[in-house]
Amino acid sequence: MTVIIPDFQLAAETQPGTVALKVNNLADQTKFYRDVIGLAVYEQNTMQSILGAHDSQQPLLILRRVVSPLPITPKTGLYHVAFLLPTRKDLGNALIHYLTEQAPLIGASDHGYSEALYLTDPEGNGIEVYHDKPRSQWDIRPDGEIPGITIEMDAQAVVDAADRQWSGFPAGTKVGHVHLKVANLAATEEFYTDVLGLSLKTNFGKSAKFFASGGYHHHIAGNIWTGRDLASSDPHDLGLAYYTFWTQNDQELARIKENLEKLQQPFEVLAGQQLALTDPSGIQLRFENMPNFK
Repeated sequence: MTVIIPDFQLAAETQPGTVALKVNNLADQTKFYRDVIGLAVYEQNTMQSILGAHDSQQPLLILRRVVSPLPITPKTGLYHVAFLLPTRKDLGNALIHYLTEQAPLIGASDHGYSEALYLTDPEGNGIEVYHDKPRSQWDIRPDGEIPGITIEMDAQAVVDAADRQWSGFPAGTKVGHVHLKVANLAATEEFYTDVLGLSLKTNFGKSAKFFASGGYHHHIAGNIWTGRDLASSDPHDLGLAYYTFWTQNDQELARIKENLEKLQQPFEVLAGQQLALTDPSGIQLRFENMPNFK
């Protein structure tokens, strides 16, 4: 595979930041992500909860209550949000906690560049919790491709790496990537490479594509595993509301804005100078400077 490098490229430091989900039962979902998954609750009211890693001030997950949600039907949106833990020890602690809590684990895989646990929240949103292996163990091809594999994770070795001092997701945890259900792979590739400036890192057969800024294996993935040409989500559908990319400074945000204007790509400027736009599958995303929760 020849990796496509777009003319405009995001800075390597521009990476996924926060994922916002529309939920039906805010109290139960907040409790699940706090007590089972391992996030800390920064703020909670009757309509919204903001959560992130412990001993941190950066929001990773926003839960927003939807009034009169629509029946769940196959549409574009979130396949899973992937929380990246700093070390294998942290993943081992998480695995022991999930087994103790009888969490809804649905899989555990070794992807060559990472080891990952897969879960589903009470409203059907996918979750990945993973750590990256040392970069020296990644299969990085001369053309920049970083293909992954999917084999059974060595769960015992991950457990053996734990120190059994679970206290939730530690500082340094972040949203490593966001995996999306999209309507059309060709349109997705064109948007995420030509418009947003990510690099195509690998194709997964003819059913998924993986994109990243810098030399990462993937920050965004899109698949058509649940069907082609899916309808876009409605504001009253449960699931993904939007996700963000965090930029490091005003200069990078201005550079992204200039590129969008050059390409005549529709976008809005929201409060706090957030740039909001929609991908070809109707999925909303935003660019903003890396926030500190206040």
